[in-house]
Order: sequence, then structure tokens, then C-alpha cells
Amino acid sequence: MNKHKEKIMDWNAFNPLAALAGGALIGLASLLLLLMLGRIAGISGILGGLLRRPDTDTPWRLAFLIGLPLGALAAAQLLGGFIPRLVTDTPGLIVAGLLVGYGTRLGAGCTSGHGICGLARLSPRSLAAVVIFMASAMATVFVTRHLIGG
Repeated sequence: MNKHKEKIMDWNAFNPLAALAGGALIGLASLLLLLMLGRIAGISGILGGLLRRPDTDTPWRLAFLIGLPLGALAAAQLLGGFIPRLVTDTPGLIVAGLLVGYGTRLGAGCTSGHGICGLARLSPRSLAAVVIFMASAMATVFVTRHLIGG
């Protein structure tokens, strides 16, 4: 095995400490955004607000959206790198993106907005949305792994 491959983390392996740290950081970032700007850390709302009406909210929205991939790149560099792996083709990614966009619009928010911020505020609407997200995800995994055999 070459030296480069030895440095690459197995991103498929579950690590509960990494999951806990990641969840804590997401929660902290959401809390800071709420306390400092009074805003909810829902990606669809942040991006939608940027696309609808560039105004005084534009700088923080851009910083938030640019920080997402930059944060992932920084983490990858700190942790020894990563190799992105797509499990579907381009048309599959396009269809998935459109479905996520449609679901976000239909659910009046995205998983991050409802799951992280909405549940923390004890929103009944967010609880209903998260239950539906999770049930849909479980059904999708069951169908793709056990019925289709993916």
C-alpha cells in the first residue's frame, strides 16, 4: 500500500467521537448565529434569502455559505485528506438535487433548519418535519439496500 493511501481516513467508518464532536460544533455554530444575528441556521433559508433579495443580510449569508466547503476542506487537511466518492452518475445527482429542493420547499425548510434549530426551539412543525425526514430516509435505505439491492 502506498504512503498516500495510508494517510487517507476511512470516511465510511463510523466514529462516535467524531460524530459527537461534529454535532456539538454544528449546535454551537447554530447557537452563535441565533444569539449574534437572531437568525436560524437553515441552509435553504440562508441561500434562498441570498438569492431573493441581496441586502444588508448578504455578507453574513455569503460568509456562511462559503464557510461550509472551506470548513470541510480545512477539516480534510487537518485530518489527513479525503477522497470524494460519488455513488451515482450525474443524472442521478441532478434528480436527487431537484427532489431535495422540492422537499425543502414543500416542508418549508431543510433538514438543518428543522432538525437542528427547529427542534431546539421545540417547534411542533419542525418535529413533524423531522419525523417525516427520518421515516423517508429509513424507507429509502430499506428499498435501496434490501429490495433493489444497491
